[in-house]
Amino acid sequence: MALKIVRRLLPDWGTTYGPPGDGPFPAIMILHGSEGAWSGWSHRNAILLAAHGFVALPFGYSQGGNAWNAGSIREVPLDRSVAALDALRGLDITSGRVGLYGVSRGAEHALLLTSLMAREGIPGMADAVAAHSPPDCICGAFDGRTFRDPGDPGWQAWDSAQRAWTWRESSEALLPTMAIEIERYAGPLFLSHGTADSMWSVEMTRRLEARLQAHGRTPEVHYYEGEDHILRSEAENMHHAHLIDFFERHLSHDR
Repeated sequence: MALKIVRRLLPDWGTTYGPPGDGPFPAIMILHGSEGAWSGWSHRNAILLAAHGFVALPFGYSQGGNAWNAGSIREVPLDRSVAALDALRGLDITSGRVGLYGVSRGAEHALLLTSLMAREGIPGMADAVAAHSPPDCICGAFDGRTFRDPGDPGWQAWDSAQRAWTWRESSEALLPTMAIEIERYAGPLFLSHGTADSMWSVEMTRRLEARLQAHGRTPEVHYYEGEDHILRSEAENMHHAHLIDFFERHLSHDR
């Protein structure tokens, strides 16, 4: 029986999932949330996208951890994410068009990375960006061990010395609470959020949407009424339909 989804190694960066054949296929780099690289969620999302004709790379950027523990998001070098995006674009079966999709802390990662590349005019930005349950500002570092303690780690008091991201080998310019300037990005942008999200308030996406519109941008925005941080089946199916349609429209190789 012929395989419908094929794994292909992207040396130094991980494994991709995609359709069989020689392509060319549009590609998507997936950024996990605070559940970490080991949890499997980003691989599941990659397989779902592969089933719809994309080559998907679940890019693991969390530090430490294992199959039972999430690890941390602390001083993650965003320069490395630029290199991974470039490596995916250069994979011989891709069309050269690459999307970026992040969820939760991965959504923060996607928006922040894109805004920095746009600000500095770095070539190789994603051709389309999607962010589900994003914050509108830079957040503090995350350690998976704190999630086993009482309280929501997303809203614990942040220690400014514990920063989540670095850029150009420095974390000094990426301070918690600073706005993510995604309005600098002129490409297609998809935002989505559950209106009853108890971990990352939907007001953050509403503020992002308002700020983007104030700068003349026209993001595609979807709100899932009554949904929490993890979408239930019906809403998740709707979300995936919206997401796949967005990437199909903007990553088509004949554009």
